[in-house]
Amino acid sequence: MREEMLSSILKELNGTSADIEASAVISTDGLMMSSVLPAELDEDRMGAMSAAMLSLGDRTSQELARGTLEQTLIKGDKGYILMTYAGPDAVITVLAKPQAKLGLIFLDVKRAAESISKLI
Repeated sequence: MREEMLSSILKELNGTSADIEASAVISTDGLMMSSVLPAELDEDRMGAMSAAMLSLGDRTSQELARGTLEQTLIKGDKGYILMTYAGPDAVITVLAKPQAKLGLIFLDVKRAAESISKLI
């Protein structure tokens, strides 16, 4: 039941913007909890990469006295990767197109993260 509710939140998130290509809820240790991904993306790889980036982001934020990490944004020439905490034990990872309107995506992801944190 919880997985169905997580999946519903992700489907709604993906539907808010044509610029969102994929989304997933991943535990902080890299285990996939729910996802809405295209067939060519490997869930295990996405989970492992998200956990690695979060670990590095947490450490960087602490070492450079920026406080507690809230989100990580990576920009590549083919788009964006946004990771936002959804409670203390999970993160939402979103893949977006290069021309994405990030302000709107940040807002939608924040709302989804709040909903997810209540479920977990």
